[in-house]
Amino acid sequence: MQKDLTGTGAFVRNCWYVAGRSDDFDRSLKAMTLLADRIVLFRGEAGEPIALEDACPHRKLPLSKGSIQGSTVVCGYHGLTFDCTGSCVAAPTQDNAVPKRAVVRSYPVEDRYGFLWIWMGEANDADPTDIIDIPNFDNPTWGKTKRGAMEMKCHYLYITDNLLDPSHVAWVHLTSFAGAGTDNRPLDLEEGDDFVVISRWIAEEPAPPYYAQMLPFGDNCDRKQHYECRTPSTAINMSIYTPPGEGGADKPVSENAFINISYNFITPVDEETSLYFWFQHRNMFADDSSIDEKMFAGAIMAFNEDKEVLEEVQIGMANRKTPYLNLGLDAGAMRFRHKVAQLSTVEQPGDA
Repeated sequence: MQKDLTGTGAFVRNCWYVAGRSDDFDRSLKAMTLLADRIVLFRGEAGEPIALEDACPHRKLPLSKGSIQGSTVVCGYHGLTFDCTGSCVAAPTQDNAVPKRAVVRSYPVEDRYGFLWIWMGEANDADPTDIIDIPNFDNPTWGKTKRGAMEMKCHYLYITDNLLDPSHVAWVHLTSFAGAGTDNRPLDLEEGDDFVVISRWIAEEPAPPYYAQMLPFGDNCDRKQHYECRTPSTAINMSIYTPPGEGGADKPVSENAFINISYNFITPVDEETSLYFWFQHRNMFADDSSIDEKMFAGAIMAFNEDKEVLEEVQIGMANRKTPYLNLGLDAGAMRFRHKVAQLSTVEQPGDA
């Protein structure tokens, strides 16, 4: 059988992933699987996020079946109690002899941009400054949609493939992102050590339905599709719209440009399931809640269209009886997969 696509081996662990929206976590125990690790997440007395291995070291009952006491979690079997570092701080059945080996793994976690980020690698290597920087996040002149979340029953790299493919919108997103030129205009490719960008300018064509009512100029416009992925699974999709004649690769961004940036964060659950989080950020109409709602509803519709396709791709590729092939439009995705494979090889030699 033909080999699987490059980069579908071991997960990349030494990086920050989104575990969920910050509001998804409170003073209750939430069991999750991330990168095939079973984890329990909750907030301590001061609201601080805590993430621990979801298994008591005694008989591996999930700690998520226990209870919270202050900023500790109490196992529901025999009361072994663990603090935010994963150390056992109480053993009621042998009060004078807390077992030294009663330790669970703890995971560094940080609240930022309305998401809860978790470091899945070696805890001592976690640096919060490595979390993605989002320019203008606190700029009051920029508008934001609310944060979205969904589960997709597919490998996370099928999602990054999709997010490095501007052409699929012409067939998958007919009522939202599709538009003239998205099916066959030439694509530009740029890459660095940890990113790949696929982009193109489309000149003097009508805007797609998703954007048409938001643009502060006429029906025709210049449009840039910017599809960027950063290892291992962050995607930044940017749309730039200008009046006709003001756009183009050889020109600075027009002062009249409408810019919308979709930040997409994909977290592997296991080899066949992924969590997908996002929000959209625009340089106009900061206080227009109706645009927030329209953009969020449109994104939900479009991402569900992606979900339907990608979940079928997962099934088809996992059960294929004949070879698959790559098209020219897959060049960026294949280069990105190669970068992910290199990272996992460095972390776990021989496993990628």
